[in-house]
Amino acid sequence: MNKIRVALAIAALTLTTATASMAQAPLKIGYTSVEYVLSQMPESKQIESQLKDYSTQLKNQLDTKYAEYQTKGEAFQKGAATMPDPVRADKQKELQNLQQSIQEFQQSAETSLQQKQQALLKPALDKLQQTIDAVANENGFTYVLNSDGASPVLLHGPKEGDISDLVLKKMGITPGAASAAKVTTPAAPAASAVPAAATKTKTKTKK
Repeated sequence: MNKIRVALAIAALTLTTATASMAQAPLKIGYTSVEYVLSQMPESKQIESQLKDYSTQLKNQLDTKYAEYQTKGEAFQKGAATMPDPVRADKQKELQNLQQSIQEFQQSAETSLQQKQQALLKPALDKLQQTIDAVANENGFTYVLNSDGASPVLLHGPKEGDISDLVLKKMGITPGAASAAKVTTPAAPAASAVPAAATKTKTKTKK
């Protein structure tokens, strides 16, 4: 699974703030890097840690499933030649079901990690939105744009329009003091390649 950038997790975050007196006041536009500000917030390290713990839990569950499959697969390979046809068919079906269960778990783990990230990020994003609103109102910005992403809303802007550090200071954070590590979703847990040979073993019935 590809790492998910924070920009995707916060795509729904609205970063525009309008004032009621827009008609009377001159238009003033500011911008900020949501990824940069979020990486400076202490919440980002907590989120990263919780995501890693959750990913480890999922991996442990997957490892247990795979160990069961591997054990039963090896037993089947050793005894398949002497098994009656009905027994052998049942064992093959059981292995196929275990294989499918592993594949389905891997897929659901990916979705689960994404949902977990969104749930963990929401409080931090809500806090960020409120702070952006406050900074915009205090400094007379009519709109605040997001400069992040492969296709940023902001294509060009003067340095004085960047309110990122103002937002951090408003939250009591010294700009640049924290490491700028981005919150990413850990890779979905993956077991070793599930061998298909065990489910396809064919033996001749002894006469």
